[in-house]
Amino acid sequence: MTKINKSIEFFINLSKTQTILNGRFDRGLGGLSFSEFLILFHLSQAEGEKMRRVDIADKIGLTPSGVTRLLLPMEKVHLIKSGPIEKDARVRFVQSASAGKQKLAETLERLEVLAEDIIPNKKIKEIEALSGLLMEIGGRALMI
Repeated sequence: MTKINKSIEFFINLSKTQTILNGRFDRGLGGLSFSEFLILFHLSQAEGEKMRRVDIADKIGLTPSGVTRLLLPMEKVHLIKSGPIEKDARVRFVQSASAGKQKLAETLERLEVLAEDIIPNKKIKEIEALSGLLMEIGGRALMI
């Protein structure tokens, strides 16, 4: 059996937990995958609720082509719309459509229920601390 240090064990457990949570969220978000939810969420936070595809990819941790594969069916069912950016017609923006805003609101409600089921109320302080630690780790990883 290979011995690993606690930091590597943390990353392995984090990856395993992320996989489990993504699967659980994909089954419980009313027809929206967790990645699609993340796209709608980040669009809702962006100025004008518009983003370039490459910026969405950076936000959700996928390749630009992976994001494009997710966006095509989302546009087909009118959750998002896209078009050229005024300053550069070669670049396309993605924007929340009204159906996407509605779906995001519904999904946030479902996600709140799922989160309450997964994270006990008495653990919220620990979750806040862990969230801060994850942000710090992510920031440090970007600088390497």
